[in-house]
Amino acid sequence: MLVGSCLTSLSSPTARAAQWYTGSLVSPSGAKSHAGDLGIEPYYTYSQPVGTFASNGTSHPLHPRQQSFSNSTLWKYGITDDISIQTHTVISYGWKHSAGHSHGPQFGDFPVDFIWRFLHPNPKRFIPDLNLFAGVVMPTGAYSRLRSTQDGTGTGAYVFRVAVTEQSTYTLPGNHALRLRVWNWWRRALTSARLRDTTTYGTTAGFRGTGRPGMSGQTGFSLEYGITQRWVLAMDLARDWGNGSHLKGWTAAGTRVNKISAASTDWQIAPAVEYNWNPRWGVIAGAAVYYAGHNTGIKVAPQFAVNAVF
Repeated sequence: MLVGSCLTSLSSPTARAAQWYTGSLVSPSGAKSHAGDLGIEPYYTYSQPVGTFASNGTSHPLHPRQQSFSNSTLWKYGITDDISIQTHTVISYGWKHSAGHSHGPQFGDFPVDFIWRFLHPNPKRFIPDLNLFAGVVMPTGAYSRLRSTQDGTGTGAYVFRVAVTEQSTYTLPGNHALRLRVWNWWRRALTSARLRDTTTYGTTAGFRGTGRPGMSGQTGFSLEYGITQRWVLAMDLARDWGNGSHLKGWTAAGTRVNKISAASTDWQIAPAVEYNWNPRWGVIAGAAVYYAGHNTGIKVAPQFAVNAVF
């Protein structure tokens, strides 16, 4: 997931106090508003699959079930008032009946993004905050010669990604703030991964070859409704899509492999509740529910995060 926060105030001149936010569970936030600001947001997620979606979208039960617990932390620093750098560290631990456990916590791939705010907001004139993201995902996660499939957390490829995000705020009757975010991510692999034996591409002992992730992306929007200055209701709705990965090589028996896996899509909704002690400290708790799609899993992922700005 790509997540974060941006502290904004009510735009109405009759507003009683500035609204405080942590940011929703899924939506990416824009560049920091001030040079030198550092944002840290650790997320803790338990992922529990409950079924699968077939190629025609029908759901089926899943046994055994792949489960995982992860900590993903977003780090964002304001280089200038309009340009920020963002990184995202992910550490996970997985287990599955009959497939064993991870050999300890596993570090995932490491994205580094630059964010440029190219349009400043003006709520009175209904001008939103617009940001451009551009960066590369570094292949730091384990992907080849795995001791167990549970250890696989990466693709082995450098992946370029770019996004455009929009954020706007409104004041509703009763001086309640409403914040809207809209975003669109796009990702494309720059390199292929050299594969050997058991890998995250589904190969087994004796395999030799290469793998390349397919293009993928995410489109979504979020709403955050301020009940009070401290309490906020949040909701994300997003669609993920991914083309199949391309696998080439030879099996241990000498059989030639050259195939592209099936494309997949999913829809997720993520309701949550935010509580903020002040403009720089807050917490959010909720769950992402993957409720539709094809060639993907039906998942429920409870999570919570702490947001801090220094």
